[in-house]
This record gives sequence, C-alpha cells and structure tokens, in this order.
Amino acid sequence: MANIVCSNVDKQYGAVSVIADFNLDVADHEFIVFLGPSGCGKSTLLRMIAGLEDISGGKVAIGGRTVNDLPPRDRGVAMVFQNYALYPHMTIYDNIAFGLKRMKVPKPEIEQRIRAVAATLGLDPYLGRKPTELSGGQQQRVAIARAMIKTPRVFLFDEPLSNLDAKLRNHMRVEIARLHQKLKTTTIYVTHDQLEAMTLADRIVLMKGGAIEQVGTPAEIYDRPRTLFVAGFIGTPNMNFIDVTTEKVDGGWSLRGAGCNIHAAGTRFALTPGQKVVLGFRPADLEIATSADDQANVVAGVADLVEFHGNDALVTFLFAGKEIGALVKASACPKPGDQVAFTIGEESLHLFDQSNGLSLLKA
Repeated sequence: MANIVCSNVDKQYGAVSVIADFNLDVADHEFIVFLGPSGCGKSTLLRMIAGLEDISGGKVAIGGRTVNDLPPRDRGVAMVFQNYALYPHMTIYDNIAFGLKRMKVPKPEIEQRIRAVAATLGLDPYLGRKPTELSGGQQQRVAIARAMIKTPRVFLFDEPLSNLDAKLRNHMRVEIARLHQKLKTTTIYVTHDQLEAMTLADRIVLMKGGAIEQVGTPAEIYDRPRTLFVAGFIGTPNMNFIDVTTEKVDGGWSLRGAGCNIHAAGTRFALTPGQKVVLGFRPADLEIATSADDQANVVAGVADLVEFHGNDALVTFLFAGKEIGALVKASACPKPGDQVAFTIGEESLHLFDQSNGLSLLKA
C-alpha cells in the first residue's frame, strides 16, 4: 500500500511561511494533481514529500510510515522534474540504468528491467543514442523511464511538460494518463496548467498562498467552485463576473447591478435581501437570445472582439461595466461592431459573497 498522508504540514524559510497547516490524504493508486498559480507552494510541498526539502512542522507518512527524517532513497518515491536532467555523455540505456547500477543491481536484472520499461514507453529504438539526438518529448520519456525503473511505490511529477511545445504536451499528457492506467502507482503531479489537471486528475488540490483552496474531482471543482478564486482559475475561457445586489421579489430574486437586472428563483442559493454578491457565469453557458426570451434576463452589448477558436469563437462585449465573454459556434459568429444578445439558464449561475469570496450555493 502506498497511500500518502500529510498532517498539519508547515514549511518556513526563516520568518516567511510558505506552507501552513497543510492536511491531505492521498489514497493508494490515486492520481492527485497539485494545481495553482506560480508561488502557491505546490512544488515546495512535492519536494517535502520527496525528501528534497526539510519539513518545518507536521508529518508526512507514506504507506503508513512517517518519512519526515528518511532520506529520499528510502521513501519509495521516484520524481520526474521539469528539467530532464539526463547525462549528455551517456547513452539512453546508461541513463536509465544509472540508478540501478548505483544500487548494485545484477546486470541481467538491469537488462531485463530496462527492456520492459523501454517497451512500455516506446524507447527501444533509442537506447543506443545520446540525449541530444532525441526530441524533447523523447527525452521526457527517458526521464520517466529512469523513474519507473526503480519500481517506486509513489510517482512525483514536478511540471514535467512545461518545456515542451503545445503538440508535444498534448501527446505526453495522454502517455502519462495511459501509463498511470497501466501501472496504478500512487501519483502526485504538479502543474499550473488547468488543462493538464482537468484531464489527468482523479482529484485536484487547488492551492493559493500555501493553503488548499478546494479539493475535489475535476467535475466537482468546475461545477461547484467553493470560492471566487477557484471559479476564476478553473475554466477556459474564464468565467464572467458582475457585482450585483440581491433584492427579494415575487417569485424569487432580482440580481441588480449597473445596467444589469437578472431574475432568478434563487432556491439553489443561501441569499438575504440587500446582500452584495458576485454573479458568475461561464462563456459556454450563454445562449443567443431570441425575441421570445425574457428581455430582463438578456445580457447584451456590441461585439468588441471576436477570437476564432476553430469550431467556436469567443465574442467579447461590454455589459454592466464589465467585459463579458460568450462562446458561440463559429457558424453563428458575429462581426466586431455587431449588436449581440445572450441569455443564461439559472442552473448555470454562480453566486459568491463579495465580503469573503465564498460560494453561496447550498450544500
């Protein structure tokens, strides 16, 4: 078993606190993604689990054993870095075998394990080459093979795809997902790329300022963001936000702002009259309005910018003093300067308290 438990983990550099009272249980075989902006502490936390950073306070346990004072080699983990860190003067075979040779593993076993790992990652044709003769994606596969060869209980990935171009990132992301399905090794993966997080993770740990903002499946975090920060960080294009005030009316609530008046039953939310809230809705949830729609709930303006995305286009326009984005089919795409109008279903609304940023969605 290779579950990971972080209990009240702290990390300080002098008087500066980087990680504060971090608590997380990672199940055996689970794929967890640490997601967040640069400087939120995700890589520092990963390095503490690996044993590359000292833990200032709290406890990290792997497979039921506290590892705070264990060196990295005794923790049963293997780490893949953003930098491939391959030895340029060695062949790919020798790069992969290096760790096993240091552990004095017998040569026949090294040969057998390298052939198995190379077959899994498609590296057989490259074992006799030097790293400079390989592409970036192939070099990253070598780095993963070097980690796999140790048969670790835990895989730790620290932004492994950041140095690759977009096409290679997509390809390697799929390879890592397939590798996890095959090996079922407990995995923690650090990234600032939400697409990687949403497509790879069993659960996402979204971090901000050294603390957990929300933990959940990709669907939970996308559909039910717990805070304004989560709602703004998750989703491409970004969620739209408008400052409004709640007003109780017959049949529900009115959400009023500068040039904005959205009617809603509001039964999904915990609201009070006169409450200052932030109304959020995603560009993909806006639908082109028709004359039959309730005109009070129409979000309209003049198209300012139209970004072609292939099948879709992102239309940006000004409404209620805010730039609003709407994702429409490219076939129905307006031109800059055209009048546009959209409606949104109540089930797609998000409301957050302006004072603390917390979601007002009922449990």
